[in-house]
Amino acid sequence: MRVLIAPDKFKGSLGAFEVAAAIAAGVRSAQPGVEIEIVALADGGEGTADAICRARHAEWVVCAAHDALGNPIEPAFVWVAAERLAIMEMSAAAGLAQLAPNERDPVRASTYGVGEMLRAAADHGAQKIIIGLGGSGTNDGGFGMACALGFHFRAGDGAEISGPVSGLLELAAISSPNDPFAPRLVAACDVRNPLLGPEGATSVFSAQKGADAGQRELLERCLTRLADVAAQTFARDHREHPGAGAAGGLGFGLLTFCNAVIRSGFEVVAEAVALEEKIARAEIVITGEGKLDRQTLAGKAPAGVAQMARRAGKRVFAIVGQASNDSEVRELFEQVITLDDTSVSYRDTPRLLESKAQALAESWSR
Repeated sequence: MRVLIAPDKFKGSLGAFEVAAAIAAGVRSAQPGVEIEIVALADGGEGTADAICRARHAEWVVCAAHDALGNPIEPAFVWVAAERLAIMEMSAAAGLAQLAPNERDPVRASTYGVGEMLRAAADHGAQKIIIGLGGSGTNDGGFGMACALGFHFRAGDGAEISGPVSGLLELAAISSPNDPFAPRLVAACDVRNPLLGPEGATSVFSAQKGADAGQRELLERCLTRLADVAAQTFARDHREHPGAGAAGGLGFGLLTFCNAVIRSGFEVVAEAVALEEKIARAEIVITGEGKLDRQTLAGKAPAGVAQMARRAGKRVFAIVGQASNDSEVRELFEQVITLDDTSVSYRDTPRLLESKAQALAESWSR
């Protein structure tokens, strides 16, 4: 019997590879002779670079940058030398998790460090860059990133605007750098929000980053001005592009300033780790994530795995922390197994995963 174990992370508890390892241990306990293949997955958020690195046996490269509040940091990106390919996560430089609750301030927070990471990858020789857009602590539309890449933003009086994002209210002109950003860039994300409006970056995501009502109104005005001047300058308007609102509007910035392509994070990772070929080799597929619910259908890894496995005629199971009773979600899988106890500690999660996987594998012999 050949089993493929392909989960996403259990957010706040275990990374995808650790989840897969615990499930594999349980399956082996029940089925000692089973042939197991493990692949960690992600959907463009945290864990995207690590998932691809593990599958491609790549290496990590450390670079110098600044975090969302301008503090010096040393983030890393994945380097696939044979393909001149770099894989990174914007959250490594501008992530919400790096900020203490009292530091969250999307009016101050900047994606400048993301631009520094992109430039470092280009200087390293990257011809293509994949960047995951999940977990942002910013809401600047990619303004800071563009500054780091050499774009200049000026007010009506010619004064340069370099931050904070509130300065964009005075934006009158944008000029491009003398050395334009050359690598092909793919932005991986699991949301399709536009830049502006009730479904946009500010309205949907900025409150969790610390924005109060007044700041949300200010941020929406700033991003609207950025979009208006960018459209006049570059004769293209990406504000309505699906995913433009991802990562506080960084999707818009990457489209506008880097000619990026936005793709489903799951599809990008699945392609990079050769998931379809791995599913074809397996008889049984096990996936999972921390919480299985309606959002799973909107580009999350377990839904993608299930759909791919079903097309290939494979049995597919999910082991998850929690699961809603949504029939459309549950019907993707032959069986959904939950850990039941939602108050388990980090130390207990691997044990519970192993136990549930063992019981599942034992059922295959009945």
